[in-house]
Amino acid sequence: MKQKPSYIYPLLNLMCAIFFSLGGTLIKLVPWSSMSISAGRAMIAAVMLLIYMKIRHHKIVLNKAVVIGGCAIGFSSILYVVSNKLTTAANAILIQYTAPVFIIFYIWLMFKEKPKKIDIIATIVISLGEICFFIDSLSVGGMLGNILALIGGAIYAVVFMMKRFEGADTLSSVLVGCLICSAAGLPWLVTETEFTPVSIGGILAIGIVQYGLGYICMAEGLMGTPPLTASLISMVEPIINPILAAIVLGELLTPMALVGAAIVIVSVILYNIAQEKLKPKIPIGAPNE
Repeated sequence: MKQKPSYIYPLLNLMCAIFFSLGGTLIKLVPWSSMSISAGRAMIAAVMLLIYMKIRHHKIVLNKAVVIGGCAIGFSSILYVVSNKLTTAANAILIQYTAPVFIIFYIWLMFKEKPKKIDIIATIVISLGEICFFIDSLSVGGMLGNILALIGGAIYAVVFMMKRFEGADTLSSVLVGCLICSAAGLPWLVTETEFTPVSIGGILAIGIVQYGLGYICMAEGLMGTPPLTASLISMVEPIINPILAAIVLGELLTPMALVGAAIVIVSVILYNIAQEKLKPKIPIGAPNE
């Protein structure tokens, strides 16, 4: 199979972040509990993944690496939903996006790879941008929710590292993660009674677009994107989410939030441009590895 150009993989991770960011707006269409929405979207996404894998003739793989990746996807998603209930939405999402820091630590610990200076600088600058964006919404309360969000961030870091484990198959891991979320939220889903055209259309949109297409893009993007790079690109998601809500729903953004958004978006763009320039050049006519 012909290898994709190297820039395609980061773009797929960016598309994943954009699809994920649609959740904040789409979820407002569905009058269900968070766990019900989590289960419903995961079930629909699982069906999408099975269809996509069938079209691509991609066999389902089940081994230790796949299960680890699937558990990371499933449990980080569940912890995010639960932490949202116990602390503010701003706290939950900002703390979960400490994932790049954990990735640096994990790669150093497990693979003995010291982070590059550009990776450390990008992580610090983008994290500061996220703090600026959410600073007006942060709260000192909800300690249990904050702790669960931090654990979720530590687990979410493993999602971006799935491809590093021997025997890994990202699409199969995503499928396992969807099944875990489906099973965890099923007790809430079966108690729902409001199945109007709007709620059904909303959950279909969330499952197909936000979760299904989002995770397909992530699975494919991780095939050729380093874990830390993919994680830093994903940090545009919590920025795009409220920007879309501001555009579609008329919600207001503070001046500090706009400054933070600019820092994150510009930093991610510059980081990826620098990453491309630092890659070794392949001579014209040389075969792709």
